[in-house]
Amino acid sequence: MSNQQKRRVSEAVLYSPVEPSPEQKKIVLELLQGKYGPKLNILWREDKSIYSGFRIVVGDDTYDWTEEARLKQLEQHWHELATEHHKGVIPLVTDIRSWNPVVQPEELGTVLRTGDGIASIRGLDHAAYGEILLFENGVKGMVQGLKPNRIDCILFGDEREVTQGCSVRGTGRTAGIPVGSAFLGRVVDPLGEPLDGLGPIQAEGYRPAEMPAPGILDRQSVNRPLETGILTIDAMFPIGRGQRELIIGDRQTGKTSIALDTILNQKGKDVICIYVAIGQKSSSVARLVETLREREVLEKTVVVAATAGMSAPMQFIAPYSGCAIGEHFMYQGKDVLIVYDDLSKHATSYRTLSLLLERSPGREAYPGDVFYIHSRLLERAAQLSKEKGGGSMTALPIIETQAGDVSAYIPTNVISITDGQLFLESELFFSGQRPAVNVGISVSRVGSSAQAQAIKKAVGTLRLDLAQYREMAVFTQFSGDLDEATRRQLQYGSSLMRLLRQPLHSPLSRHAQVIYLLCAMRHFFDDMKPELIPRAASRFVKRVEELRPDLCREVDEVGNLPEELSELVSSLKEESEAGHG
Repeated sequence: MSNQQKRRVSEAVLYSPVEPSPEQKKIVLELLQGKYGPKLNILWREDKSIYSGFRIVVGDDTYDWTEEARLKQLEQHWHELATEHHKGVIPLVTDIRSWNPVVQPEELGTVLRTGDGIASIRGLDHAAYGEILLFENGVKGMVQGLKPNRIDCILFGDEREVTQGCSVRGTGRTAGIPVGSAFLGRVVDPLGEPLDGLGPIQAEGYRPAEMPAPGILDRQSVNRPLETGILTIDAMFPIGRGQRELIIGDRQTGKTSIALDTILNQKGKDVICIYVAIGQKSSSVARLVETLREREVLEKTVVVAATAGMSAPMQFIAPYSGCAIGEHFMYQGKDVLIVYDDLSKHATSYRTLSLLLERSPGREAYPGDVFYIHSRLLERAAQLSKEKGGGSMTALPIIETQAGDVSAYIPTNVISITDGQLFLESELFFSGQRPAVNVGISVSRVGSSAQAQAIKKAVGTLRLDLAQYREMAVFTQFSGDLDEATRRQLQYGSSLMRLLRQPLHSPLSRHAQVIYLLCAMRHFFDDMKPELIPRAASRFVKRVEELRPDLCREVDEVGNLPEELSELVSSLKEESEAGHG
């Protein structure tokens, strides 16, 4: 409350079970007049709900000296000693015995109305945008609108418990989430509460959901690969640690599968994974968690779930909460992979909130700052400098398109924020080419500088060959008479497409990808029936692993392409042809 507002207060109301004596009233009035001015009067009102003590309301300020308030102060004091200072039992008891409660003004507001996850509140003149509010029944909210006569907040709980007239107070803290290593292997909601039924989580600290992105001087260039285990991506659209690579495509084209396979490929690679589910079905999230558990990857993964059954405010805050958990590990010098599945639903939840908050709609009814909610999230992904610990956070946001329209509002926004995109095409997906990555539209603007040298050397002209094949296939689809050179090129392109098909949840090791590429670029599979190519490629890999496991380890660990490996693959081809003959 400002000084000008306090001068306007002319009345204080004292609530207690029995009326205070005139002497008691005089003492209280003299104390209040020193702060609110000599014209202040005091009135008494009976309140039988107060067992002991009293409560004074002066404008928006409340002085609570009831027994309940003092017990809450004691509880908060105990919590601070136990969790923040980590004191032992005996010093804790000593501190509590010497503790004395204090009377401080507490600014309280009153709920005017609620509905659709939004509460309008009168009072709380000092509330700040983004501040967490606490309602009298324990429900939390976050300030999202500041207006002359009221504030609007979004609710993070059951809105039916927040009714008109109930009191609310500010906490002075911005929205955040508890963080720590204990969250690994757990499924939590956007507030950090466990959803997996495995009991409470012991937090190591608390991080605000909204944090400024690392500055330019705190970053370094992306120079280490984060491999997905998917040959198409690692060969042609590599991702580096600290990069933001968008996965975009229509519904049911394998977007989540690519993200999940990338998480599975981090097994044993000292990368912490975070999967943020926004607006997904609970059954889909449960299925994903079970897959992670079966593949023994869940123990290094945190799942933040804001499912379709949760409110729009919970879906809105989810990616920021997941990012805060990731930053906790990144600033410890660790490498983090975070998946936002998906930001289309996140934008829809923000549009819902904005319309309910009476903000002016713009293009496609989205508010004007919808770009900012995604940019301030994705900019937090980074490869930190050595001075900052050298940790990294790689972001894989997912966007759903309608009928392959990448020029729509939200897709173009996120494309402009990220460092490249993997466009999944419906036509390719339904023809059986999975992952259905469109070679022409997909791009990685950063990862090639972090790509392993072995893959960079082995990939050759793969992307160009595929682009030429697709173009030629379109022009020759109605032609019956083809020359030999065209026929050979079509056969070569077809074998490449078949080689790039990869079963679900079957990530390839680096050395296996290198061997696949060496075989493909040397036209080993051109004359082979398409259905036989995967088996033949796997046979080459197993043979190399048997003969020279040391070369495979060198490729996996160092990233170099030994000349002996190239020679060995060529000799195996000759051996295979001789045996076939």
